[in-house]
Amino acid sequence: MTNRIEAAPGAWLYPALLSPPRQQSVLASLREIIAEAPLFVPTMPRTGAPFSVRMTNCGPLGWVSDSAGYRYQASHPVTGRRWPPIPEIVAALWAELLPEAPAPEACLVNYYAAGAKMGLHQDRDEREPDVPVLSLSLGDPARFRLGGLKRNDPTRAFPLRSGDALTLGGASRLAFHGVDRIEAGASTLLPEGGRFNLTLRRVNPG
Repeated sequence: MTNRIEAAPGAWLYPALLSPPRQQSVLASLREIIAEAPLFVPTMPRTGAPFSVRMTNCGPLGWVSDSAGYRYQASHPVTGRRWPPIPEIVAALWAELLPEAPAPEACLVNYYAAGAKMGLHQDRDEREPDVPVLSLSLGDPARFRLGGLKRNDPTRAFPLRSGDALTLGGASRLAFHGVDRIEAGASTLLPEGGRFNLTLRRVNPG
């Protein structure tokens, strides 16, 4: 049975789920996605401030943020092309950890360079909030912060290392969460350094 730790009610951490060879395989698929759908810098809807991460997507839908708001759409906001499909190796991880869930429709790819972070937020732009979210980490470790259903609820922080997976479901499906910082240079997986995070979500009712 896959080793897992309950980080909070409904939040399950799978340490080192991906062996180094599997990490390399996922990374190779990720490079192909980025070649087809380049990383771009999203902006905050109200202020227009740029995110500190760069992002892209794969799957039928992709999550974007700009002056028009947070939303899912079928095409890349810069190239106008449809997102590439979710790689089979990534979809297989969803099926392995969430066998009862309908297939994911979106895989958000965030790239964290040294100094990048992500403020506390909820994943609540989906029309199917009962299906868990799956997160996969590649590269430098991140200090991940998980709270409750209100922004000012108490939080706890723990590391997400290269090869780790995390699912947020049940009581933690809409929990506030974010990334405090990246431990730059701690992993050798990415020659350019930094961290990739893949977040798979079901958007529409299955």
